[in-house]
Amino acid sequence: MIVYYTDGSASPNPGPGGFAVIKNGVPHILGSEEGETTNIRMEGKALVAAMKDAGDEHAEIFTDSEFWINVITKWAPGWEAKGWKKKGGEIKNLDIVQEAYALHQNANATLVWVRGHEGDEGNELADVWANKAREGVRL
Repeated sequence: MIVYYTDGSASPNPGPGGFAVIKNGVPHILGSEEGETTNIRMEGKALVAAMKDAGDEHAEIFTDSEFWINVITKWAPGWEAKGWKKKGGEIKNLDIVQEAYALHQNANATLVWVRGHEGDEGNELADVWANKAREGVRL
């Protein structure tokens, strides 16, 4: 089984952003978006990158984004059933929502929430590298 930790960063928020995927304890994927982005987008991009990397391999993906776990596992099924609409307006970051949801449906990956900035070694490493990615560092 592959173990991933993911994190995203934008500073200021919105502002320049980056994301990191740690695979089996080692920085594996760093990325960003052009222009201004948000922490939420970067968190989602990190999860997408981890699921793509895992392919059909069994994986656990740890994230401190309870929001994205809820989006992918709880809210997206209903939004999809309603034609990607929700009460109260537009679905923000719909491009990432749709991609992450589709990947998760076909993945052999379990999403696991971990409390951020509480000393979890993998989460702390993902945070450090997400900030480096925001600053332009690439592997």
